[in-house]
Amino acid sequence: MAAINPSVFLLTVNGQIEGANFPEYDNLYCKYCFVYGHDWAPTSGLEEGITQITCKGSQSSHKLIWNFPLETTFKSTNPTGWPQLVVSVYGPDVFGNDVVRGYGATHIPFTPGQHTRTIPMFVPEPTWRLQKFTSWLMGRRPEYTDPKVVAQGEGREVTRVRSQGFVTVSFHIITKDMRKLGYDTGPSNTANTRLPHPAGPQRSSRTARSNTGDCFTV
Repeated sequence: MAAINPSVFLLTVNGQIEGANFPEYDNLYCKYCFVYGHDWAPTSGLEEGITQITCKGSQSSHKLIWNFPLETTFKSTNPTGWPQLVVSVYGPDVFGNDVVRGYGATHIPFTPGQHTRTIPMFVPEPTWRLQKFTSWLMGRRPEYTDPKVVAQGEGREVTRVRSQGFVTVSFHIITKDMRKLGYDTGPSNTANTRLPHPAGPQRSSRTARSNTGDCFTV
């Protein structure tokens, strides 16, 4: 009976943090974690991790390669609070201090299949020039006490930031029992492809769209 009438659906996330592009920096590593709503719970895999330190290769002067695997499974009763992947990149400054080089976040793709996401990264900036000079001299750059704040909207409008770098992540998404609970994620599509909006009169169902362009129907 449980298999016929499931009470939860499953979202399996496989993939890897492929690499990054930070033209001004080298010898970087990446931390990651997942942020999700109250109705979600992990059932297997790792919720957070840290990559190895990598340096730029001779073939590509600006490309840092990690190829760090991602593998986790979530369960939920509704798509509210759909999981996000938060990444933060760190590396040494001129004095050898370990400082943050960028924060970024992206929603896990809604549709099953292969996807690639390029995440724009940013760092918090001091408000005053004196603070900027002092933080550079002492090796204490502004950073978030909890990187998960990057996936939230509260309080972000008062933070001064500067864009720098990109992180590339590939996903392989598998869902189970979403259709049985009344949620239609649509057919599999290739990475970064926007699903067409239904033509003609609007249906009674509701369509939710993520900031990555994928959508699902409730």
